[in-house]
Amino acid sequence: MDLDLVFLGTAGSAPTAQRAPTALLLRRGGERLLFDCAEGTQRQLMRSQIGLVELPEVFLTHFHADHYLGLPGMLKTFSLHGREEPLTVYGPRGLRELWSAMAPMVGRLGYEVTTVELEAGETLPRGDYELRTFPVSHRVPALGYALVEHERPGRFDAEAADRLRIPHGPERGALQRGEPVTLGDGRVVTPADLLGPPRVGRTIVLAGDTAPAGSVIEAAQGADLLVHEATFTEEERERADETSHSTAAGAATVARAAGVGLLALTHISSRYFGRDVRREAESVFPNTVVPKDFDTIEVPFEERGAPRLVKGGALRQSGSGAPADPVSSLP
Repeated sequence: MDLDLVFLGTAGSAPTAQRAPTALLLRRGGERLLFDCAEGTQRQLMRSQIGLVELPEVFLTHFHADHYLGLPGMLKTFSLHGREEPLTVYGPRGLRELWSAMAPMVGRLGYEVTTVELEAGETLPRGDYELRTFPVSHRVPALGYALVEHERPGRFDAEAADRLRIPHGPERGALQRGEPVTLGDGRVVTPADLLGPPRVGRTIVLAGDTAPAGSVIEAAQGADLLVHEATFTEEERERADETSHSTAAGAATVARAAGVGLLALTHISSRYFGRDVRREAESVFPNTVVPKDFDTIEVPFEERGAPRLVKGGALRQSGSGAPADPVSSLP
């Protein structure tokens, strides 16, 4: 199953000509989960090859304006497009109060919006994966989110299945899902007869705005991908500490301690070029990238390779009716 993350907005507190404020779209198979919804998020979606899909859920990390100001406009646009499917917004304490303040501004909608306040440490079961919330270190109530897939059955031994005369069809499918089957001759074959050791699922951790924190290290242990803010570099470490943000080196220290596969730095201030932020982080944790708007990171299963950055991966390709966006070539 495909799993990737689309960087719709990678700027710090204010947009720049090259970077929009924070918004991340997680795609898993046919699912689309939006994390934070800054000013202009709906336009970023429309500029991409994704389009303004009818997102069923939005997850907010906290309630600083650069993380939610795009929500009222997007909700209204959904209604103007005739949406009828309900939408759920998740966030930390204070979400219901925020929605009460926003609702008059949004006006009447043609669909239901439900708000769900979450506490750190909660788990949202989602079939073969779950979403976990964890505490971060910021100036206001804030949450990080981790998508954690369950273990998968081990690799299916087709040669052993042939030796056991298991017919091609539903029986093999059931065994691959970890279910025993009874064959036509009365023999019972169990998954243990044909499957190797269980295979690990994938984990993506989205820390949101935070200073380096032990809680993030704990949540990100062994993760395939950690997305961590890097609002400052070490030359402004004091300012980072005052505002409960992170430097690039601080984020890299978290990634190293957690043993993650790849660190992606975002929430980049207009005072820096991406290469400057990356260079500082790489001195601590070499496997670091600094995505630009519309870049994607693909996270394959472990046996198929490591996570990789795809530059401009969410932009319409040349010849599809929209030119490549110049953002992809800027620092």
